[in-house]
Amino acid sequence: MRRRDFINAIAVSAAGWPFAAHAQQPERMRRVGILMPLTADDPYDQTRLAAFLQGLGGAGWSVGQNLRIDTRRGGDVDRIRRSAMELVALAPDVIFGIGTNAAVALQQATRTVSVPVVFIAVTDPAGAGLVESLAQPGGNMTGFTFFGFGTSAKWLELLKEIAPRVTRAAVLRDTSPSGIGSYGAIQGVAPSLGVDTSPIGAQTANEIERAITAFAHTSNGGLIVITNATTIVHRRLIISLAAQFHLPAIYGYRLFVTDGGLICYGPDSIDECRRAAVYADRILRGEKPANLPVQEPTKYELVINLKTAKSLSLDVPPTLLARADEVIERSGASSSHLSAVRQSPARSQRARSRHPYR
Repeated sequence: MRRRDFINAIAVSAAGWPFAAHAQQPERMRRVGILMPLTADDPYDQTRLAAFLQGLGGAGWSVGQNLRIDTRRGGDVDRIRRSAMELVALAPDVIFGIGTNAAVALQQATRTVSVPVVFIAVTDPAGAGLVESLAQPGGNMTGFTFFGFGTSAKWLELLKEIAPRVTRAAVLRDTSPSGIGSYGAIQGVAPSLGVDTSPIGAQTANEIERAITAFAHTSNGGLIVITNATTIVHRRLIISLAAQFHLPAIYGYRLFVTDGGLICYGPDSIDECRRAAVYADRILRGEKPANLPVQEPTKYELVINLKTAKSLSLDVPPTLLARADEVIERSGASSSHLSAVRQSPARSQRARSRHPYR
């Protein structure tokens, strides 16, 4: 072989070394625990789980080869606590938890056993005592916030924009610190928008139904649904009641709108699951949660359901439609799931910033 050909052959081989080294994971099977807030048959949690596992797969982890997954489900707070303790008892290398209730339960379960935790969808992790600060978590937990309280104020602004006649807004929330903080932010902007606000409980289906029914007895009402495990679980009930009483309603996640809700504005939760997988990968490779800063969402979604707007006799302003990432225009195969989604030109013309609504 000529010297030049030999050097070229070595160069080609060397070019593949970093990729080969990256693909070779440690021989020991690594274990990842996952704490999901919803039931196994909920398509939303199935999608989030798939996004997280896809992110791990892209980093070189393969279930059954170098990775074992242990999944537990939540529901009410007690069930989430039990599930968190079960996962910690399995001594995983890292646990992925969704939502404030899951994160708090995992913190309590790991007080004496330091298992790394990556969370998403936690509104105020520092205020909840999960981390020392966003920049320096300082313990065994890190992850991604759901939204800042400023987003809560945007909900009322958007509700007023799509339904100008609203002068009263019921805020469906729980009594967690994030629920209370979100309501406080909404209260702060309500006077300038000419809207009276009132909190209503969101703990059980019966409580939700009684509260919304009572609120709907007077006119010019609207509904703000703060996203938490309870409102996600009972989303079809909430959407049905909003339709029954002709209440314009705004939500924090896209799945509410695809299930028939009017409008949503909030983080892209699927993107957060993929980003959480990156943190889980870094921890599996030896980094400490204490040194991984808690990050805020980078992608927000504004989605409008025109079919629902029409049923409420609302004319959506063209300026609002132009800002939307997606516009749902007609019903799909079933009454509970809406398909036929049109992508807004705004989506293709710009990269998503932290707050595209601004």
